[in-house]
Amino acid sequence: MATLARLQARSSTVGNQYYFRNSVVDPFRIKENDAAVKIQSWFRGCQVRAYVRHLNRIVTIIQKWWRSFLGRKQYQVTVQIQRRWRGYRVRKYLFNYYYLKEYLRVVSETNDAIRKALEEFAEMKEREEKKANLEREEKKRDYQARKMHYLLSTKQIPGIYNSPFRKEPDPWELQLQKAKPLTHRRPKVKQKDSTSLNDWLACTSARSFPRSEILPPINRKQCQGPFRDITEVLEQRYKPLEPTLWVAEPIDELKLAREELRREEWLRNVNDNMFLPFSSYHKNEKYIPSMHLSSKYCPISHKEQFRSENPKKWICDKDFQTVLPSFELFSKYGKLYSKAGQIV
Repeated sequence: MATLARLQARSSTVGNQYYFRNSVVDPFRIKENDAAVKIQSWFRGCQVRAYVRHLNRIVTIIQKWWRSFLGRKQYQVTVQIQRRWRGYRVRKYLFNYYYLKEYLRVVSETNDAIRKALEEFAEMKEREEKKANLEREEKKRDYQARKMHYLLSTKQIPGIYNSPFRKEPDPWELQLQKAKPLTHRRPKVKQKDSTSLNDWLACTSARSFPRSEILPPINRKQCQGPFRDITEVLEQRYKPLEPTLWVAEPIDELKLAREELRREEWLRNVNDNMFLPFSSYHKNEKYIPSMHLSSKYCPISHKEQFRSENPKKWICDKDFQTVLPSFELFSKYGKLYSKAGQIV
């Protein structure tokens, strides 16, 4: 009973505590509920998005395969249409069977016609060649018969081709009777045309004055009178011209003079060795000095003056003296005048 009394006494306090605790727990419960809902919504959203991505990937693969299938099918249809059209076009216009058959037929007919024409042309050429050979042989026999015309038989003496022991004469006998004797023509001697200056001046060339040919004598009475001989008249009429000095000299006088000068220089040469500057032809030959260098009187150098005295080169005790005295003007040169011409 005491416990019940305590519980009754504490009933109001317990109710207040229960209400207070319930009022305190509700916000936490709501907060936890909201957090759980949020977690669940996020998870479910992730799950749904993953599923949507999966579906999207699967749909993309399906669309890719389907579109590739449609593209291949359309390509095959296009290729088949193009193949049919191109085959028709090639068979119709490029490689037409009937057209090629007709073309080959025409070519064969043309070939037969050309072959026939060529055969006829070859036969015609062969006939012409045979005819030419026969004509050539006929000309040869005719020429031989003309050469042997002296073997023709006469009424008194039979020829070698007309033997009395034969029943019929030889065919060559008939050929000799038809042929004419061969006569040899004398060759004409052609006069050479001279075009030199002397022939022209002497009136002996064809380009000079005309010359009168000597005619055969006429058997008739000569004219009376003191006439000159015709040879003298012709000689006086066609007397050769007397050329002037300018014409008489040769045209290539300068060339001849140069050749004569070259010939004289060649005669004056000491040796005729050819000068080869870039070859070793004269490399091993011994050097032969000239006469004015090999003598004991050495040549005068360009630096020394012509009248300078050198006692070492004297042969005797005195220097060389000229027979005639030197010019007075030259002896005073360089002594009374300077280089500029002024008097010192």
